Amino acid sequence: GSVVASYPYDDSPTHRLTGVYSKSADDEVFRYLAKAYASHHPIMRTGKPNCPGEEGETFPDGITNGAQWYDVEGGMQDYNYVWANCFEITLELSCCKYPPTSELPKEWENNRESLLAFIEKV
Repeated sequence: GSVVASYPYDDSPTHRLTGVYSKSADDEVFRYLAKAYASHHPIMRTGKPNCPGEEGETFPDGITNGAQWYDVEGGMQDYNYVWANCFEITLELSCCKYPPTSELPKEWENNRESLLAFIEKV
């Protein structure tokens, strides 16, 4: 897990594991939507999720192009974009994939304003 808003494409023509910006035709729209979410999230907007084992990982403005972060062939957001014209971003909301129940109120507070801002944009 991490704390970042990722946008298409997740796959790249070279299939290098990381570091390839794979720009879609609607890159500006995807960046806009990802930034709308990230800019309202208290951790995501810093671009420094500080996840255990990945303390040096950074994401400018709290967003990333999927393939630039890591290449995923056959991902759902790419498939839906290409074949259904459905615009999706992927939200990584926590360093922990399954946070304990006791942390859920904090996670809600971290994401509430981001969700509202995102809904307003779409």
